[in-house]
Amino acid sequence: MTDIALSGADYSGIHGDIVALLDHGRRAAARSVNALMTATYWEIGRRIVEFSQGGEGRAAYGQALLERLSGDLTARFGRGFGVDNLELMRLFYQTYPPAAISESLIRKSTPAGHPGNSESAIRNFDLDQLATTFQLSWTHYIHLMRRTRSIEERTFYEAEALRGGWSVRQLDRQISSQFHTR
Repeated sequence: MTDIALSGADYSGIHGDIVALLDHGRRAAARSVNALMTATYWEIGRRIVEFSQGGEGRAAYGQALLERLSGDLTARFGRGFGVDNLELMRLFYQTYPPAAISESLIRKSTPAGHPGNSESAIRNFDLDQLATTFQLSWTHYIHLMRRTRSIEERTFYEAEALRGGWSVRQLDRQISSQFHTR
């Protein structure tokens, strides 16, 4: 075994670099997980809406569908799949429609000057690709859906939250102060 003499400054430097690397990696992993879960919730909302609207008779069973799904998903996956959350997932899909999502994905994946088929394109993307569209946390999107009154206002706050790295609390404060009107 060889004794390696490290000066305090040498060790402090490498230790600090490794701590920064681990912190960065963990934050990136958390952002990735958040984006994938948010994309999953959007996709769940899409499937609920499409099933419920698959026919006039099915639309009447929407609440029963949510209650049954809630029970079955909670039994399988645990918390987070109550009727209220499933309703939020449905609202999320309706608030962020496929045309807007696929347009964003097509812009990211299609070379400039090549047109894309926006409405049907969403089915050609997997969750990883869909996740690139949702850069805020699920909680951010819930607050945006509940607290904003128009598409323009929601789009403004979404962009500002991304640009400024706002927490949900900061987003709420900005919405309450009507930042978008100033």
